Amino acid sequence: MKNLYIAEKPSVAREFAKALKISGGSRDGYIESDDSIVTWCVGHLITMSYPEKYDPALKKWSVETLPFLPETFRYEVIDSVAKQFQIVKGLLNRQDVACIYVCTDSGREGEYIYRLVDQMAEVPEAKKKRRVWIDSQTEEEVLRGIREAKDLHEYDNLCASAYLRAKEDYLMGINFSRILTLKYSYAIRTYLGKDRCVVSVGRVMTCVLGMIVRREREIRQFVKTPFYRVVANVALADGTFEAEWKSVEGTEYYRSPMLYKENGFKEEASAKQLIEKLSQPEPIQSVLEKVEKKKENKNPPLLYNLAELQNECSKLFKISPDETLRIVQELYEKKMVTYPRTDARVLSTAVSKEIYKNLAGLKNIPAVREYVEKILETGSYKGIAKTRYVNDRQITDHYAIIPTGQGIGMLNRLPDIARKVYEVIVRRFLSIFYPSAVYQKLALTLNRNGERLFANFKVLVEPGYLPITVFSFGKQKEDENKYSKEMVEAAMHLRKGAQLPINQFEVKEGETSPPKRYSSGTLILAMENAGQLIEDEELRAQIKGSGIGTSATRAEIIKKLVNNQYLSLNKKTQIITPTLMGEMIHDVVAYSIRSLLNPELTASWEKGLSYVAEGSITEEEYMNKLENFIRQRTDAVKGLNNQHDLRKCFDYAAQFYKKTPKGENAGQRKA
Repeated sequence: MKNLYIAEKPSVAREFAKALKISGGSRDGYIESDDSIVTWCVGHLITMSYPEKYDPALKKWSVETLPFLPETFRYEVIDSVAKQFQIVKGLLNRQDVACIYVCTDSGREGEYIYRLVDQMAEVPEAKKKRRVWIDSQTEEEVLRGIREAKDLHEYDNLCASAYLRAKEDYLMGINFSRILTLKYSYAIRTYLGKDRCVVSVGRVMTCVLGMIVRREREIRQFVKTPFYRVVANVALADGTFEAEWKSVEGTEYYRSPMLYKENGFKEEASAKQLIEKLSQPEPIQSVLEKVEKKKENKNPPLLYNLAELQNECSKLFKISPDETLRIVQELYEKKMVTYPRTDARVLSTAVSKEIYKNLAGLKNIPAVREYVEKILETGSYKGIAKTRYVNDRQITDHYAIIPTGQGIGMLNRLPDIARKVYEVIVRRFLSIFYPSAVYQKLALTLNRNGERLFANFKVLVEPGYLPITVFSFGKQKEDENKYSKEMVEAAMHLRKGAQLPINQFEVKEGETSPPKRYSSGTLILAMENAGQLIEDEELRAQIKGSGIGTSATRAEIIKKLVNNQYLSLNKKTQIITPTLMGEMIHDVVAYSIRSLLNPELTASWEKGLSYVAEGSITEEEYMNKLENFIRQRTDAVKGLNNQHDLRKCFDYAAQFYKKTPKGENAGQRKA
């Protein structure tokens, strides 16, 4: 009797065969030895059937046939991979196969890929099936995964959530795209001068479109507000430093209607009036009223999950999220990094106990050798389990993306951009074994004629982990003091009561800034955080699990919106803006099924899938909620009569775009 190992891709199957020392001959679609068989899917082998497979009459889009909510869902083999499916089906049902080891990617999508094959191949329930769950493709991890494989039924809840996710996307996509196309396609295509137009919407895709359009309209509607600050040039140590006036309790302008916030005026005349008060009498002297010194520790950031890595690579290298995922997936398949499609930013306790193995292999990378050697010499890795970088409760499927320490010999053969992405991962990993950077902060409060002026200095005292962040392809920005070393040292020695001369006062004009457009990277972060762009990593950790889409799907969603010409991606800057068509689709949804644009609602659907995977709610409960949602929204659209209002929305959006005959290049934003 033989064991059968089924992987998601041929390349992964070969790694399993290598780890298992299967030296048998390679057949058409599988590898076989005396006691083992290794085969593979080619990604998805099975897909959900279109409505016309249920009833040929459903091929024609009609309002009368909506909503489409089948009692039993149908699936079919994808034509292009039918040959491989037949091979896999035959192997799964062979009489001499005693146990099937499911080795598809360790996650919801990998589970779905195998379960569909199992269903369509009609594999007997009585056949023994084990689930292999691994975090990297190193030989050691592959063997551990096989050794510790659990009964496949222990993953039934994950399987249920995978099926539900597919059904949800399928039903929302088919029903909402059809009803909105039937209702509004004519209005859109005639406005744009197009021959045809499908209103393509989806649970996650439409929500992301809404985020981009809302941000663009916030920028358009933003009105800059000027304000005027008063700054003093204070003499010290053969130079000057800036001290800024602020209104504080007990001073003349406290809560004055003339103020714009606490440190500026609405009118320049008010700022100049204050300067007159501060300038008399001469000479202009200030008294140092308060000196505050404190040290500030800056910890190494948490490790990368996929969203964080995609954002970093968008910033540093101006590459899109799907390009980052492609690169890190290849690094994973080369055994150089751990599983990429992860939401976790920490390590598991089990991994932390053997982290020495990951570190040891990195000594062979010249750019980081000195840092690795220091970590190993000092033994700083030994206490990592007691730090914030190890937390089993923050891990669902996989821990953070880290280097395995293997495959270093392939580094020089990688494309330049892949080497850079790998180095980013390596340096973030190494930094967690170094101490925090320590800054000395100094805050001065000066009194001049009863008004207060404030100055701040920040000096790096101990670099800690920061040197590791100096990449070979450039330096990461860190806080740097704008004053000379001598100036800072003189300021640090100041004492309360000191008399400090002021050379002059000046008015500095500023203005409020509009919101920033999303880049491909910041959009990924916003999707991870339920529609909010949260840059603080502690806050991001607090709402983890409330995201839009998943780490495995977010990049593909953005790519689809760009391919649909709803969004425009600037490849040089990675800045994302809507097209005119994208804004029109947004307005159609806003006037028909507005809830699809709500990030919190979209995130709640994703959270519901997590509850199914955890076993907190049943598959039936989730499906009932989903069908009711689709039925109510579809029926509501049928009764709408809002074409006139939509025309006004189209006209509003169009004024911001270049208009050309018959809609050619429609959707290009005005320069």
